[in-house]
Amino acid sequence: MSTMGTLPLRKLPSRYAGIIMPLLLSVLMTFVVSGISTLRILGPGMAFLRAWPFNWAMSWAIAFPTLLAVLPMVRRLTSALVQPPRPAA
Repeated sequence: MSTMGTLPLRKLPSRYAGIIMPLLLSVLMTFVVSGISTLRILGPGMAFLRAWPFNWAMSWAIAFPTLLAVLPMVRRLTSALVQPPRPAA
């Protein structure tokens, strides 16, 4: 068990790592990218603050399943391009 502040935080079993990693990655990336693109279109102000949550949600709803679908291919491409670590001597 881990703690965050004073509240105990139970960790998920390791079998969920394959879902949690793309979930967190898609949340963070779509948050940043939708924020930048919304800001570029609307500029800073109340219109931006009203539009960004919806734009983020729409981006995330597409990005998360896409990430789950392409992650196996990305792993294969990565292992084709990157040498595996050398065993410790």
